[in-house]
Formats: sequence, C-alpha cells, structure tokens
Amino acid sequence: MTVAPAWQHPEEDQRVVLRGMTWGDYESMLGLRGDRAGVRLYYLDGEIELMSPAKTHEGRKKTLARLLELWAMEAGVPLEAYGSWTLKGELEAAGAEPDECYIVGDADRSVPDLVIEVEWSRVTGLAKREIYRRLGVRELWTLTSSAELVLATIEGDVWVERSVSEVLPALDVRWLSSFLVIEPQSKAVRALRDALAERE
Repeated sequence: MTVAPAWQHPEEDQRVVLRGMTWGDYESMLGLRGDRAGVRLYYLDGEIELMSPAKTHEGRKKTLARLLELWAMEAGVPLEAYGSWTLKGELEAAGAEPDECYIVGDADRSVPDLVIEVEWSRVTGLAKREIYRRLGVRELWTLTSSAELVLATIEGDVWVERSVSEVLPALDVRWLSSFLVIEPQSKAVRALRDALAERE
C-alpha cells in the first residue's frame, strides 16, 4: 500500500507522564480541565498521562471516524458515536479518553464496544491496551503512523489481534482502511461513498 506524504512525517503529539499520582489527583485534574478540549487524560496504576494531540493525529482519527460512520449508515448498522468519552474505574485503577469510541446497538451500556486510538508519537505513554482491558472495552482499533490499522479483541482476559471485527462482523476492516491514505479527508469519504454505491 502506498502511504500518502502526510503519513510519512507526522507531527509529534505533546505527551507528559506524571508518576506517583493518586486516583484523587486524576479526578482533580479532570475537574480542573472541565469540558475544555485539547488535553486528553489517561490513568493507570498511579500514573497520569497528559496528551495534547497534534493536528495530524486529530485529522487521521477524524478521517477513520468519518469512514466508519459512513459505512455504518449505508449498511444500516446501529452505531452510536461518543467521541472522547471519559471512561474511568477507580477499582480498576484505570481511566482514558479515547480518540473515538462507539456503542453498537443498545446505547444504554456504560462502556463502549469499540475504541479507536491513534499512535503517532515515538513515545506512546501508558499501556492503552491494559487500560481498556480493565475498563471492559470489547474491541480496540489502533491506527499507526504507517497507516496500519491494528484490530484487537478481548478473548477471555487477553487482547488478541484479528483481521475481522467481532463488534462489526459485516465490515471488511482491511478494505475500509485502504481509504485512509486518500488525501484530503473529503476525497477519502467520497471515494468510500462511491465504492459503497458500486457494491449495491
């Protein structure tokens, strides 16, 4: 697969990890930040990661989100989008604000079925898979700087990488991800729309 120029030299996210922090510290930082966008907070076992995503990071996660949501709409799949919903569990000593997250079907659930994380930086911070495992997320899609979409689902208590989504079994994830390298974002969405129309 040919990688578009924007994927080859992504901007770096700004990231700081604070150690020796309590759950109360994490809650306080969430409260101080409030609803203001910009900095995402993650917590795992006494460490807090503060991450300010770069423009490239935000653009790529939004491209994937728009493609996924268009596919779901055209396929008639009940996909509810919740963006960077703050997920946290004090007993699990874990908290996160994913790039994007979704519930499939019944929107009353307290944890998303699917989380999307974009990894652009050389330093990736806290162990996101462990955070989401503890919080009860069923499936994690990780978008790498090389435009690879890595799909992992929970099997028992362990993440297992797969080529097929368990949450969205009708979706050909590899096919969907092939549209990610199309620039600009609007062109990628139109290309997917046209490809879906041809399949009808």
